[in-house]
Amino acid sequence: MLHFLKSLFGNTKSFLEETDPMKKFLIVGLGNIGSEYAETRHNIGFKILDQLAKEKEFTFETVKLGDLGTFRIKGRTVLCLKPSTYMNRSGKALKYWMEKEKIPFENILVVTDDINLQFGTLRLKAKGSDGGHNGLKDIQQILNTITYTRFRFGVGADFNKGSQVDYVLGTWNETEKKALPERLERATQLIYSFVLSGIKITMNQFNNT
Repeated sequence: MLHFLKSLFGNTKSFLEETDPMKKFLIVGLGNIGSEYAETRHNIGFKILDQLAKEKEFTFETVKLGDLGTFRIKGRTVLCLKPSTYMNRSGKALKYWMEKEKIPFENILVVTDDINLQFGTLRLKAKGSDGGHNGLKDIQQILNTITYTRFRFGVGADFNKGSQVDYVLGTWNETEKKALPERLERATQLIYSFVLSGIKITMNQFNNT
């Protein structure tokens, strides 16, 4: 009977035990599901969340609209989401879990790739256009605002005109592969800072580094 009721009305149980909204954070890493996308530039959002999981020793659980994992840091609870909706529908998963867990808008961070930044460059912004990025474009449309915090990880733009899609869906070159571990660790440090110290301090400390 319980299973039947859940199938009708959905599982209303919160994924997080934390009840204080201001102590809850949602980190959304953008990417595409499937092993063929795992090591592509476009999936850096997933990769950074996987680095968080490694450092904080948590695992992801497949749930509605994505994979979720959680960790605590100095009294804050952080929910990490890898949407299963594919890049172009990222906003649907973000909105669902933001509303389900009652996470304040200012405690949401979207992690994405950016071809307008050199490889490995980190940049945090409180608002901005989608810059032609389909994942950000969908989030903007779903949330009906450009004012949401996004963490952009530079993947560079070493491609010929008309080859952008092949480039972002391509895998890292050998130079990038060697530099990536250190850049991933730096990326997670930015996320910890955002959760603990807020956007302004984090921007000053990490932007363009």
